[in-house]
Amino acid sequence: MTVPESTALMYELEGTVEENLNRHLAAAQEWMPHEFVPWSEGRNFADLGGEAWDPEQSRVSPIARTALEVNLLTEDNLPSYHREIERAFGRDGAWGTWVHRWTAEEGRHGICIRDYLLVTRAVDPVELERMRMATMQAGYETGDKPLLRVCAYVSFQELATRLSHRNTGRYTQDPLAEKLLTRVSTDENLHMVFYRNLVKAAFEISPDATMRAITDEVLDFAMPGAVIPSFARKAAIIAKAGIYDLRIHHDDVVMPLLRYWKVFDREGFGEVGETARQELATFIKTLDTQAARFEERRDAAAARAAARGLPAL
Repeated sequence: MTVPESTALMYELEGTVEENLNRHLAAAQEWMPHEFVPWSEGRNFADLGGEAWDPEQSRVSPIARTALEVNLLTEDNLPSYHREIERAFGRDGAWGTWVHRWTAEEGRHGICIRDYLLVTRAVDPVELERMRMATMQAGYETGDKPLLRVCAYVSFQELATRLSHRNTGRYTQDPLAEKLLTRVSTDENLHMVFYRNLVKAAFEISPDATMRAITDEVLDFAMPGAVIPSFARKAAIIAKAGIYDLRIHHDDVVMPLLRYWKVFDREGFGEVGETARQELATFIKTLDTQAARFEERRDAAAARAAARGLPAL
């Protein structure tokens, strides 16, 4: 009986998973979500005799509210992510231990971000809840991607999410929000390192298949929050504000990981790996060009707005 390729790869990577799980547990610092929320600012909403939400109550800008909402709604879909990653990694051994540890850590993110947003009245709680319901009912599916593609995707996705949280915190100009989202982004970075190291180890076991998986994920990359209602519009707002745009995606997400894996320096690829690498190189050039064009359009729009005495966004 032939062992499926993904199953065989899981066995070969088991030692790497265990090693990186132990590294993660040693590096991860315990933190308490409730310690990042200014509870003294909380008060009842209308149904309990308090005051209904009004935009004037928010101390962050409309653009910051959009970014905060997207960040939280992305975290809210954790049940779908858990299902998908457990399907790929399984429940047994170090793989299963990692799945549940990762899920437990990710769960803190939605808890503390939501508590902060509601206590400080940063966003419309009614609209937020309606979007949460719609997002979770839409769910998230990987389309039964094989193990290598899942590992490649989450490497890019965790780094992208880290930067989105970190940059959103800075953009709010609220020290409490920045402190909270910096803490969350630290978790995301540790998660990225775990997955990044699995991909590096996979290169030594199956270089052609790993190269193919990386290329496919770079070419098809989409943030997990793409199922959020009106995501395209919200993503455009976030990009125009410089919180997460094509330049950040190219310079700070894709390229650092490709350099870490030495994608363009490796030797010994077969036809499959070499073809994938060439496809990736071509796409990276296109992505860089697209990022430059976006920056030019954004700068031109900002200049026009400044000339008219208007805000850039």
